[in-house]
Amino acid sequence: NESPAMKFQRQHVDPKLPLSSTYCNKKMEQQDITQGCKPLNTFVHEPMQKIQAVCFQEKVTCKDGKTNCYRSTSKMHTTDCSLLGTSKYPDCKYQTIQKERYIILACEGNPSM
Repeated sequence: NESPAMKFQRQHVDPKLPLSSTYCNKKMEQQDITQGCKPLNTFVHEPMQKIQAVCFQEKVTCKDGKTNCYRSTSKMHTTDCSLLGTSKYPDCKYQTIQKERYIILACEGNPSM
C-alpha cells in the first residue's frame, strides 16, 4: 500500500529537468496520474532531500485554511503539466510549462508530504 509520501514522490518529484515539449504527455502517463485526465500536475525537479527540507522552512497557511503548509526559502525548478482543453481520456494531452519558483508543501509527520 502506497504511503502519502510515496504517492507524493511518484506524482510530483522528478530530479531530472525536462528536455522536450512532450515531457508532460510522457511523464503523466508513466507516473499513472492520468485517470480521467488530471487538469494540472506539478513536478519538482530537485532531490527528494531538498524537497523534504521544505517541511522545516517557512510555515504558511494552506489554500484550504489548514496550518501544516511550508514555503521553500529558495526557488526550485518545476514543471506544470496543464491539460489541453481538447483532450479526452484516455488520450490526455498536456502543455509543458517550466518555471523556477518557491514551492509550498503540506507536511505531515516526520516529514512526509
